[in-house]
Amino acid sequence: MDERRVLQAVIFRDLDPQSAVEWLLAIDIAELSWEMQRYRVLRHRVLNTFRQKAIEMTLRRVDIAGIVPEFRDIAGTYTIANALDWQLDPSAAREIEGRLESHGFDQHAISMEVYVQAREILSLFESLLNGAQLRRLLLLKEINNLRRSRIVDDARVAKPREETASRRRD
Repeated sequence: MDERRVLQAVIFRDLDPQSAVEWLLAIDIAELSWEMQRYRVLRHRVLNTFRQKAIEMTLRRVDIAGIVPEFRDIAGTYTIANALDWQLDPSAAREIEGRLESHGFDQHAISMEVYVQAREILSLFESLLNGAQLRRLLLLKEINNLRRSRIVDDARVAKPREETASRRRD
C-alpha cells in the first residue's frame, strides 16, 4: 500500500465516519493531509536546491576573490562543479564544508544564505500549508458539528418515546 493510502486509512480509522456526508468530509481531510505532506516534501527539496546555490555563492566568495579577472569565468565554472560535488559526493562535501568553515562560513551562515535566497518561495509554502491546515480544521469542525446535531436529534426523538412509554406504564 502506498503512503497516500496508508495516511488515508489512518485518518478514516481515527475519524470513523458514520454517514455519507461524514465520509465526504473525511475524504477531503485525507486529501488535504496528503497535500500538506507533499508541500513539506517539496519545500525540503527546494531548500536543498537553494542550499547548493548557497554553497556555490559562498565558494565564489572564498575561491574567486583573489583570481585575476580574465580567469574568473573559468573559476566560476569550477565553483559550480564544486557545488554539485558537494551535493553528490559526501567526501567532497566534508572537504568543501571544512574549507568554507576555515574562512568563517559555518553551517549557520550557509543556512542563513539559503533562507535569504528562498524567502519568497518559503513564504509561498507557508501560505499553502496554512491554507490547507485551516481548511482541514474547518472540515474537522464540520464533522464535530454534524455529530453534535445528530446527538441532539437522537435525544429529541428518544425523549417523546420515553414519555409515551412512561404514560403507558402509569
